[in-house]
Amino acid sequence: MSIPAALRDLIDRRDKNRCVYCLTTEENCGLKMHADHIVPETAGGPTTAENLCLVCFSCNVYKGAKQTGVDPSTGEPVHLFHPLRQHWHDHFNWDESKTHIIGLTPSGRATVMALQMNNPTVVYARHRWVSANWHPPAP
Repeated sequence: MSIPAALRDLIDRRDKNRCVYCLTTEENCGLKMHADHIVPETAGGPTTAENLCLVCFSCNVYKGAKQTGVDPSTGEPVHLFHPLRQHWHDHFNWDESKTHIIGLTPSGRATVMALQMNNPTVVYARHRWVSANWHPPAP
């Protein structure tokens, strides 16, 4: 479904032109962020500001239509991080090198795993961004 320009502009500003999951900025990844339905359209999710968020290509590919994942610490199914209802720093943190995302909660850990937020390609890019002082972005 096409997203009206005014709605896209609103989510671009609200989400600071960065991925709501891994915090990658458009400037760093060199690609326009995708507008993702948090609750997928196939599950009845509407195309509204309350259900749309910006995601990078990598997070979008791995998230797909997922709404749940498995907490690797407990093996229990949990809801993935909801970027509009939850705060990033309550569920995630950066490791000492600022290249790996650490899940702090069941939801955070499941999201890191489901979206493969520390896949080798992204971690390699983050190393370069950190060395250029382009990452991590300010909250």
